[in-house]
Amino acid sequence: MKKSILFSVFFFLNLTVFAQSNDIWISFPDKDSTHIGFKDKNGIIKIEPKFMGFTIAHKFENIIAVTEGNNQKWESYYLTKTGKIVGRDSLYIFDNGPDCENEGFIRFTDRKTDKMGMFNGEGKIVIPAVYSNLTKVRNGTFIGLKDAEKVRDGEHFFWAGGKEFLIDINNNILIDDFAYNDNLNFYSLEKSTVPSKDPIRECFLGVDGHYYSFINFEKEFKDWLTNSLLKDLSKANILKQSFDKITYWKEPMGWISNPKSKFINNNYNFLKLKLQELNTAKADYFISADGLNQFIFESAEYEMYFNNCNESKDWIYPTMDIVINSKNKTNFGQDHFEFLRTENGYKLISVSTKKDKLK
Repeated sequence: MKKSILFSVFFFLNLTVFAQSNDIWISFPDKDSTHIGFKDKNGIIKIEPKFMGFTIAHKFENIIAVTEGNNQKWESYYLTKTGKIVGRDSLYIFDNGPDCENEGFIRFTDRKTDKMGMFNGEGKIVIPAVYSNLTKVRNGTFIGLKDAEKVRDGEHFFWAGGKEFLIDINNNILIDDFAYNDNLNFYSLEKSTVPSKDPIRECFLGVDGHYYSFINFEKEFKDWLTNSLLKDLSKANILKQSFDKITYWKEPMGWISNPKSKFINNNYNFLKLKLQELNTAKADYFISADGLNQFIFESAEYEMYFNNCNESKDWIYPTMDIVINSKNKTNFGQDHFEFLRTENGYKLISVSTKKDKLK
């Protein structure tokens, strides 16, 4: 009998919420760019421009956060494709922006209790507002924090205490005491009767007695780096392990892009020399995880790596930045090699150097 089951994308998710997704509406501005509305794929106006402020969605899939002026007052709410209005003045705001739907769900805040819950794409409350904090839905699951205390630190706040759980979209607890972890790939979920022995996975005991394991992005990247890139630093292999275009910093132009073949042909000796350093025992470098920068990677080939609000989808397509410190301790410059996780593995996507050596 197989002891492990691989759960595909949308593990617990009822896919009926995506019935409208084929008809994604696109935002467009009015003549003076002060308001935005939405058109369908044929250019037919579905909503005249009237939104502003917290209306950051570029695409309208199922449900979005909007703001409009009404009698010289700001009114914020969630809007569905059918025109249903829910969650008036209940927008979930983080880092000066509202939430953006993921997998057909969007978070809200009950201002009376300061607790969080979720709406589905039809504007129905599917997760009641009983949580101190919630992550986005990822593969039909989310991390919920309960009974935490909000502590102010000047203009900012943080959560103290409480308990975190891994929960499915039906509000069933899957894993008790599940600490938040940005490094886990929730779309790689495996459920088994025994703990996973895969070294790039992290394993947790579920409330049902089964083990839930997830690929750790950083462990996955280090394994790929060692076995797929650094073992073979030939020009052919670096080309294979690169994105179609490489973006790099060049004075005085700033960020520019070239086809990978041109960039690697022009800079192969430098790339090989720097990457060879990582194979030495005295290599002085670290790896930093982040998401793709929407202000640098703006063209069409990067669109799939951003959500409907043009935010990096780092929960499935993180970037891993290898930062190599200078051997000269009086020189604090660093060389950066940025890799993007794609459907075809990690790919070199960006390079910057301390001495502007790239061609």
